Amino acid sequence: MAVCARLCGVGQSRRCRRRQRNDQQDQGSDSDMDEEEEERIVGQRRSDAGSCGGPGRVAAAAAAATAEPSDACEYGSGHNTNRRGSNTGPPHPESLMELPPELLVEIFSLLPGTVLPNVALVCKKFRQILNTETIWRRRCVEEFGMREDLRKMEATGVSSQDLYVKLLHPYRHILGLWQPDIGPYGGLLNVVVDGLFIIGWMYLPPHDPRVEDPMRRRPLFRIHLLESKKATVECMYGHKGPHKGDIQTVKKDEFSTKCNQTDHHRMPGGRQEEFRTWLEEEWGRTLEEIFHEHMQELILMKFIYTSQYDNCLTYRRIYLPPLMPSDLLQPGLFKGTYGSHGLEIVMLSFHGMSARATKLTGDPNVPAGQLTLDVDLSQPVDLPELDQQRNIDVLSRIILGIHEKVQREVEQPASDASACVGRAEEEADGAAAEETEVDHGACADACQSGPSGSSSSPEAQPFVLPLGVMARNEVYPRTCRKCFYGTGLIAGHGFTSPERTPGLFVLFDEDRFGFIWLELKSFSLYSRLTDHLPHAHAPSMERFEAMLRNMQSWTS
Repeated sequence: MAVCARLCGVGQSRRCRRRQRNDQQDQGSDSDMDEEEEERIVGQRRSDAGSCGGPGRVAAAAAAATAEPSDACEYGSGHNTNRRGSNTGPPHPESLMELPPELLVEIFSLLPGTVLPNVALVCKKFRQILNTETIWRRRCVEEFGMREDLRKMEATGVSSQDLYVKLLHPYRHILGLWQPDIGPYGGLLNVVVDGLFIIGWMYLPPHDPRVEDPMRRRPLFRIHLLESKKATVECMYGHKGPHKGDIQTVKKDEFSTKCNQTDHHRMPGGRQEEFRTWLEEEWGRTLEEIFHEHMQELILMKFIYTSQYDNCLTYRRIYLPPLMPSDLLQPGLFKGTYGSHGLEIVMLSFHGMSARATKLTGDPNVPAGQLTLDVDLSQPVDLPELDQQRNIDVLSRIILGIHEKVQREVEQPASDASACVGRAEEEADGAAAEETEVDHGACADACQSGPSGSSSSPEAQPFVLPLGVMARNEVYPRTCRKCFYGTGLIAGHGFTSPERTPGLFVLFDEDRFGFIWLELKSFSLYSRLTDHLPHAHAPSMERFEAMLRNMQSWTS
């Protein structure tokens, strides 16, 4: 019964005690068991367990838990409660080493791949079992989301164990979303497990102005085990196929790529042919089709700046914003129109009563990493009738009125707080102190801003752009859900003289919103990026906000 107590962990069970009472009549015959044979069996089990590093009491408890209660009590009691010669079944295992191989395979398949090398050090039997492809096949699927038929891959000579140990695990730290350091232009890189490869896809917006078209992708590098049992890094930039490359981890949440054969990036026709090819891929048109002289200058400037890197870039990790219950809509990535600069990618996130759009791709005026939109959700805007919406002066009066109100509220708390402190220092008696507390309460009330004093907009209302407001895409929704006051960031070339200018944030639906830049008399339409982006969610809101601060410092 002592062994049963060890297995159960709570002493003798009620069933064990009942069996003991029922078997008291047979105690005489049961006590005749050969004690020397019992000692020999126990000693043999201990010696067998010792050859594999010692008995595993956890495994014994697990075996007892999965066994029938009557069997566990019979084995654990130390007495043969069956008649002599009737106990012909196998003994219950006391260690992991005694478990059948198929059960060990199932147990090891549940362990994280990072601990399996330590398991292999326990004994020769464990090391041999860990060569089972089923274990590593399951790790590849559960940890890296592989959906391919790994058995077909194993038939080509690449085992699931090699795939995990030599490719997936060593390069797991580069999976996810990254922003390349390409000056003001930035970018969006998504590193994923794609079949038997790890591929770095550069995400490109659709051709201007088709903001609702899907994103375009271009591979920059890949890692595989196809040609040898060692991971091979290849650069995919250029038009001559894969060639030698390298990846270096600079520090946590940062890595660099290097092309070792940059001659593969050159084209026979020289820089002119490279520019024409790049322009067709980037803009979907030729230079002759772009009549705006300023846009031609911006395009040529971007080509000269970005082509000098030759795919030798440094990447910094970025996260998708976490979803909070109070968010106005699902945060995430959006494509937006930015006039002559074309389409750019922004990240929409929510911070209390503020919605913010941060640039992931930028331009020479407002670079990547900067806060392009800052929307005050405590300042809803009720749109006028449809015929009044066409008048830019009417909309300007509404927005500028809210802007002046917000500016006064920002300036008022500072002056009120200093006045309150001055009065508190002058008053000495209790009544005066109480009055000062009331004044402090008034100061606190002046600091508060919320939507309570404003009527909420209806769920759906007609919307039309004012006459004179330019839009790259004339196809935009004609109804909206809500509108809010906000500010947009504008600056001169080289991010000179940046300032925030008032505008109107328009929420159309879950996947689209817009912004009217009053000073520029321009309209930007944003559409959600719907691509699946694994390994990209922020661990916490604190980590995400720290990433936003760092992102802004990269390009400031």
